[in-house]
Amino acid sequence: MTSRFTGRVALVTGASRGIGLAVARRIVAEGGRVCLTARKEDGLRDAVASLGPEYAIGVAGRSDDEEHRSSTVARVLDAYGRLDVLVNNTGINPAYGPLLDLDLGAARKTLEVNVVAALGWVREAYRGWLGAHGGAVVNVASVAGLRPAGGIGLYGVSKAALIQLTAQLAMELGPAVRVNAVAPAVVKTRFATALYEGREEEVAQAYPLRRLGVPADVASAVAYLASDDAEWVTGQTLAIDGGITLTGGV
Repeated sequence: MTSRFTGRVALVTGASRGIGLAVARRIVAEGGRVCLTARKEDGLRDAVASLGPEYAIGVAGRSDDEEHRSSTVARVLDAYGRLDVLVNNTGINPAYGPLLDLDLGAARKTLEVNVVAALGWVREAYRGWLGAHGGAVVNVASVAGLRPAGGIGLYGVSKAALIQLTAQLAMELGPAVRVNAVAPAVVKTRFATALYEGREEEVAQAYPLRRLGVPADVASAVAYLASDDAEWVTGQTLAIDGGITLTGGV
């Protein structure tokens, strides 16, 4: 394991489990310190304990709460004195089915959490540290944001917006801040269970690499984009998909 994050600090949202926790674990393994956020205090406490209190802190709250975003960035700066990397991992998908049948309240909530809150986190991090000192932002999008997918259309719309937000912010925040995204296909997390549970082998057969993703697959890509190894990369979205988009699938 390299030491690409020695002396650096990352804020990872939605990080009590799954992809977010895997990202935090990778950053710590490479010498960094992290602040994790999540809605539930108990899960967050366990996540911090698994990383070690000398390497991680946790701040519970909702990503779509402006006060939570502001106080979390302030907490990071108070605890560590800097903030080099922001990973926007929080995402929700409360609605399933055709777009014309969706509850518009659920649609608004999805866009608020998956897109507007991500922008809010970037604004807080930029004003608090990144604007003056530079750094990197990595947004966790989805292959559903690259092409239509049955049943999760609104989720895909929100992730397509996040991908466009990534490109726009890269234009506006360079050269001090690099902004990139990853677009995972089905990754074996609690969030995606409904997409493969009870038929994992069948689902995996559609992938050229014949397996579904695991959180560590995404974490390694996020670590690359957040590190100096990607110092000439900005505004890009990297598909972490086992090759599924080559087949026309999602």
